[in-house]
Amino acid sequence: MEFKAVLKEPQKLAINEAIRTARFVRNKVLRYWIDNRGAGKKELYRYNTQLREEFKFVKDLNSHACQASVENVERAIKRFFDNCKKKIPGKKGYPKFKKHSRSVEYKQSGWKLSLDKKSIKFTDKKETSPETRF
Repeated sequence: MEFKAVLKEPQKLAINEAIRTARFVRNKVLRYWIDNRGAGKKELYRYNTQLREEFKFVKDLNSHACQASVENVERAIKRFFDNCKKKIPGKKGYPKFKKHSRSVEYKQSGWKLSLDKKSIKFTDKKETSPETRF
């Protein structure tokens, strides 16, 4: 579901923090994969769990949103190896660190839609989880 929302300043801050946290998780997991070449899917998810224990702001983000960041890294790694196997000429698309990404994925949990379907509430553990009208 995509929507455009008009946000108040505290809501903007909360959503921007969620985006920064998702990007942080993605980049840390990618760094872990680069440093530990044999790391597979299970190790990446275990490292995500370690990040949640180590950093409070990561723990405050919905667990499914954190896992979506790990899935994005998995897809990038898989695409890279698929391109290598296909022997595509030129660049193979080595996974890159993100510094300009502006998205966070909430799949089935982490949000609630109001009964009138005109507002959405994010249920992260942050102090200022926003309710957004659209």
